[in-house]
Amino acid sequence: MTLQSVTLSNGVEMPILGFGVFQIPPGQTQATVEAALEVGYRHLDTAAAYQNEEAVGAAIAASGIPRDELFVTTKLWIQHAPTGSVEDDSRRSFDNSLRRLGLDYVDLYLIHQPFGDVYSEWRALQQLNKEGLARAIGVSNFYPDRLVDLIDHNEIAPTVNQVETHPFFQRESDQALMKERGVQIESWGPFAEGRNNIFSDPVLGAIGESHGKSIAQVVLRWLVQREVVVIPKSVRKDRMAENFDIFDFTLTDDQLAQIATLDTGVSLFFDHREPTMVGRLGGHRVS
Repeated sequence: MTLQSVTLSNGVEMPILGFGVFQIPPGQTQATVEAALEVGYRHLDTAAAYQNEEAVGAAIAASGIPRDELFVTTKLWIQHAPTGSVEDDSRRSFDNSLRRLGLDYVDLYLIHQPFGDVYSEWRALQQLNKEGLARAIGVSNFYPDRLVDLIDHNEIAPTVNQVETHPFFQRESDQALMKERGVQIESWGPFAEGRNNIFSDPVLGAIGESHGKSIAQVVLRWLVQREVVVIPKSVRKDRMAENFDIFDFTLTDDQLAQIATLDTGVSLFFDHREPTMVGRLGGHRVS
């Protein structure tokens, strides 16, 4: 099966459905990613902060899948260089990620959090992009004001913004602004990590029953129909296959309208504009 993809603003093709490895322990990651690749996933999402890049790289190497058939994303954590250069530290962090992954380049490199000296970090990412070491560059967890400011004051605009997006926090207006600015929205936490009893939600359940699909499949199909890139995670191969099987049905306009009623308009995790959280994330160190 040829996976549906989106075309980023710089012409790079990105599979709309990928596999995320957030919170998968490093010792379990290689086997899990190998299983995902066997199911058919060709888009993998990791980060330096997840501490499992090396295991992702080992799974890629063991798979034997040609590099050009894979789309690999990793992320730059907040850099701390009080006596040095954030640009240099950002480059070192990228080099470390590339070494751990065992790759010559990544398909997408993201600034993981909108904190610290993101402008120096972005200058480093722009250079990586120009050198072909990161085919596309983008950001994660940027609210519209920070995203627009970054776009307006830099040479290269982010191609992607990976943000919390699920039925209870749908980000419709944020997506509209991103589209206007040429930025592809990507969802993390599509199942809200089970919050709000998503897997027993009556609206999503009834829609699933009408198509012979699970609630998880309905959520992923809803995102794909909105042209939202999504990276669900599971450590169970049967669930990976279930999440992959979403391209043989279509939600109706009425069903989309029903899902729209679930939106609360607020994060179910944390607000990146909340001072305590800003301090907590900013104080976290990643080598």
